[in-house]
Amino acid sequence: MDPTVVDLLERNADHAEEFEDRFDAVQDGQQPAVITVCCSDSRVLQDHMWENDEPGQVFTCANIGNRVCQRTDAGTVVSGDVLYPIVHTGTETAVVVGHTGCGAVTAAYDAITGDATGEPAGIEHCIGLLTPHLEAGVETLPADVSRTEAINRLVEYNVDHQVAALVESEAVPGSVDIVGVVYDFQDVYADRRGEVHVVNVDDETGVDALRDAHPAIAARIERRWEY
Repeated sequence: MDPTVVDLLERNADHAEEFEDRFDAVQDGQQPAVITVCCSDSRVLQDHMWENDEPGQVFTCANIGNRVCQRTDAGTVVSGDVLYPIVHTGTETAVVVGHTGCGAVTAAYDAITGDATGEPAGIEHCIGLLTPHLEAGVETLPADVSRTEAINRLVEYNVDHQVAALVESEAVPGSVDIVGVVYDFQDVYADRRGEVHVVNVDDETGVDALRDAHPAIAARIERRWEY
């Protein structure tokens, strides 16, 4: 057996011992308070970033590029894995979690600027879901911006697009609060690696407007790019 799997099973044994009595309240169903749509990058510690250790509290979705939509025969729609807790478990808050240095955003940027290398079809499909809306963002970037800064600005731009898709969808009730954040582990926003920074609330992206509307979290509201 691969040593990695052996190690995972040993860690799981510790987990099971610690969590054995924490599942009692959610045996027959779930009513998570929030759904998070994260990038599946291994550096994005999806539950741990919130210090969540209670089953049933956070409904976590993950994919490359923290996308909320999928293509179907009926057109582009909000993904079922994102809609499920909103429709079926009464979840009233959705948080889209981008992150600094996102590989999916980088790949989309390279595809748009002509620097892309070939990818397997499945990856190309996922990147292709990002490139149409990021094209306008790339065109808006200042000419003298560095590659690293361009990508981190586009991370915010991508989060904005995903939030807008949820806000505009008829399938998502207007009562659902939709928040866009960026998880920073590269000292881009501050010197506290692992901190989450709010960049969008219900499709509002202006920093001053957001701080005025949400004074309790004003210190956590910050953007690299107000375009």
